[in-house]
Amino acid sequence: MPLSLKQDMPEFKGIEEWINGQVSKQDLLGTPSIVQFWSISCGACKESLPKMKEWHEIHDENNLRLVGIHMPRSDEDKDIEKVKEIIDQYELTYPIAVDNQLEMTEAYDNMYVPAFYLFDEEGKLRHYQVGAKVKMLEQRLEKMTGVTV
Repeated sequence: MPLSLKQDMPEFKGIEEWINGQVSKQDLLGTPSIVQFWSISCGACKESLPKMKEWHEIHDENNLRLVGIHMPRSDEDKDIEKVKEIIDQYELTYPIAVDNQLEMTEAYDNMYVPAFYLFDEEGKLRHYQVGAKVKMLEQRLEKMTGVTV
């Protein structure tokens, strides 16, 4: 079962490579944060990437931080160059962790992509959602940040 509501955000560990900068749990405290699990072989994940890019552009780092965690679903998904190609294709500029050893996936007990974890400024989970349809996540995000997207 994935993280429970009000559970603390896990520390970032076992990351094979960070793309677009590295962050720690400590860096995210004080600001609402979304941790997004996705994979290059997932069509629904690719559908959600433009929305993540939009949120990153609308929100400054004072009212929302975004972190992607690339969770491979096959050996082909572990090719970091292919991950970078998709990141470039979708023009993503927020930090993305390549979780080829699945340590973050295990820390979250995450089984699905795309999956979104919305944490408050204290690092407590406030919303969890699976799938490319992010309307409920967007509503929670608006309430938490006060910014309409």
